[in-house]
This record gives sequence, structure tokens and C-alpha cells, in this order.
Amino acid sequence: MIALTHVNYYDFKTYAKDQYIIFDDKIIEVGPMANFVNQDYEVIEGMDQLVMPSLINGHHHIYSTFARGLLLPFDPKNFQEILDQLWWKLDGSQDLNNVYYSGIVSGIEGVKNGITTIIDHHASGLDIKGSLETLKKAICDEIGLRGIFCFESSDRFDIEACIEENLSFAKKYKTTKTVGLFGLHAAMSLSEESLAKISKVIEDIPIHIHVAESHMDEDLSMERYGERIIHRLDRHQLLRENSLLVHCLYIDEDEAHLIGRRKCTVALNVTSNMNNGVGLPDHELFEKEGIPVIIGNDGIGSGITPEWLNLNFAMHHRDLTPVRFGLDQVLKMVNQTYVYASSILGCKLGRIQAGYEADLLMIPYIPPTPMNKDNAFGHVCFGLANSFKPSYVWCGGKKVLDYYEVEDNLMNTYREASKSAEKLWDRVQKTSNYEGGIV
Repeated sequence: MIALTHVNYYDFKTYAKDQYIIFDDKIIEVGPMANFVNQDYEVIEGMDQLVMPSLINGHHHIYSTFARGLLLPFDPKNFQEILDQLWWKLDGSQDLNNVYYSGIVSGIEGVKNGITTIIDHHASGLDIKGSLETLKKAICDEIGLRGIFCFESSDRFDIEACIEENLSFAKKYKTTKTVGLFGLHAAMSLSEESLAKISKVIEDIPIHIHVAESHMDEDLSMERYGERIIHRLDRHQLLRENSLLVHCLYIDEDEAHLIGRRKCTVALNVTSNMNNGVGLPDHELFEKEGIPVIIGNDGIGSGITPEWLNLNFAMHHRDLTPVRFGLDQVLKMVNQTYVYASSILGCKLGRIQAGYEADLLMIPYIPPTPMNKDNAFGHVCFGLANSFKPSYVWCGGKKVLDYYEVEDNLMNTYREASKSAEKLWDRVQKTSNYEGGIV
């Protein structure tokens, strides 16, 4: 067992000074140092360190890892052209080798940013079957993290293979480390026939889908089917409880009401939204309908703490006032991210209490101003979030970051990743004449 000593801790609810934390795979005991009795634990001294629950990325695209530095002709006039000119070329050219190495790179960089649970939305056009198992191998088996995986079913790909990949993985893995959702790319890339096929076989598996990331998604739904996206998904009986609906920038009040009734969750990714120039979410609409909201990064980076800050700033910009939305709302969403992941994985995440999973991080932090439970999240956001570099990270009690370093064998694999990326880039370049277009 491990004992962290002389630490301050903050679990998004409680802040306590000069504490000890004893854990194995789960947290066993927490208390003030005055009560600590060493029983031959592995002791890690935590003076001037802050301990927190390790973090969760509520919506990720691990396959985007190899977009870094990729040069392609790029002159989009709208969101669809962004997909055509970049992302659909990148994901459509990926094979299992790319999937594995992108998982290693993304997982390691996530760990170095304190992330131990990843909710991923995957696509690899060359190799659909076996892709989720490959992600699990990299993220869960080799790095030791928790992963919630799915494949982006789309008529761009072999829809039968997409369905089989989602079903086989979700039925095989229902553990506290690995779970499968049923992935859908977006309503705009799925025909009526495909949605009907999925509806017949999905059983009670929650879906993970992009919704109204651009107004084009809603416009096309109305043009082609005479109804808005959420109503179309509901007509196909796909809005299962705990389904994860990503972005939801252009849903209306009726759709929001239906999302709330169906007990679905929304994942926000405002940095990506701003980067793509597609708009920002209506947080008051989610609040009005009691919709749980979590936070992801949409694959745009390695960390999640910058998303917390960017969400706060973006809502101030959208509302044209700094008082309608603030850190209290961000904190509520951070906590809801732990609630959602705990529900899907069937374990207790996000608190530093006995019985919770020992998913923890330790990060150097000496508060330059008084820190207490009322202002601790402000300290985290404005004192740490933009340069979040934990010294230690544990997932289920396993040390996955040891004084800023991961295991040598993982870093050796990381160093090999650029060879896989180079082969991917060569394939992507050959698609440079692809005209694209919505299926």
C-alpha cells in the first residue's frame, strides 16, 4: 500500500491541509497527519504538493494525434469543408498500426496532464474491425488507464463493419477499466437505412454521437427528413439513457427538452468549436432542462484543464458579460464528468474518500494567497490549469507517472510513433484530390 504524507488535497468538493492518504487499488484511509501511523507503507512525501482526483477527458478523438504538423491544401468555406479537407482524409487513411501508436502517444500525453480516463470517439477507415481492441491495448493494457471506446459509424465507411465493431466490443467489455458505447459519427452522415439497422441491434447500449456541431447538421436534417436531429434520433429509438451527445450548439428548446427526458448527457468542447468557427453552446438551455453536461477537448490537445478555462472565457464572450456564467458552472460540469464516467464504468471516481478508486494525481502547488474549499477551484484554474504538470499520477492504484516520467518501455514505443505517422501522411497525401461531400 502507498501512503501520501503531508499533502493538501482538493477533490472538487473538499479542501484539506496537511493530510495523509493511504491507498491500494482504492482509497483506504484519509486523515490529518497528526493521526498518521506508518505501517510499513510505501511513503511518498507530499510537502508543498496538491493531491486531486486524476482527470477525465469527456470527449476525445485519439486518431487526431497524428494531425500534428500535417500539411494539406486547406481553404474551407464551412464546417463540411473542414471535414472534407482534413479530418475525413485523416481518419479514412488510418490502419491498426496508426491506431495503436496514436493511442500510445495520446495516452502518455494525457497521463502527463493528469488524465487517467478517456472517453474516445474513434474512426479508422482502413481498419474498422479490431480498432477498438487496439485502442484498449494501448490505453488500458499497456499504459494502465481507463477507456470508454466506440467507433464512429458512418455511411462513409462499411456500415455493417461499424455496427459489428461497436456491438462486439461493447458486449465483450463491461469492466471498471474498459467499456464500449455505440458510436455514431453524426446524423448528417447516417442514412435512414443505417439508423434503422443500428436501432434493431443496439439493445440498451448508450450512443456517443456528434449533434449540431454546425448549423449545417440541423439544416440538412430538416432538408432531408423534415425534422430536427434529436427528433430523428428519437424516432429511431436511439436516445438511450446515458447516451453522450457532443456539442449540441444548434439544438432548440424542444430538442433540449427531449434530451432531458431521455436522460442523455451533453459533452462540451468549446476550444474546438472556436477553432472551427462554428459557434458556442447555449449553457442556459442545458441548465433550464436539467441536462447533465460534461467537458471534453475533441482531440484538439493533450490536456483537459485548459478546456475548463476556455469554457469560462468563451461563455463570457458569448454572453457579453462575465457574471452570467462562471467557475461555479464549470465546477458543476467537472463534477458531472466524474459522475458520468463512474456510471458508465461502474466504479466510484472523483473524490478523495475511502472506497473511491485510487485515481489520483499529485502536483506541486504552494498557494501564494489563502486557499480554502470556497476558492480552491479558482486556485486550480488560475494557478495551475494553463501549465498542469503533475509529479505523480495513479490509476486504480497503479503508478502511471512516476516523478514526471512514464515507464521507459512506453517512451521507447512513443519514440517509434513518428514512423507510423509518416506512413499515414503518405496515404493522406494520395487522397488530396478527393472532392468530399456529405454522404
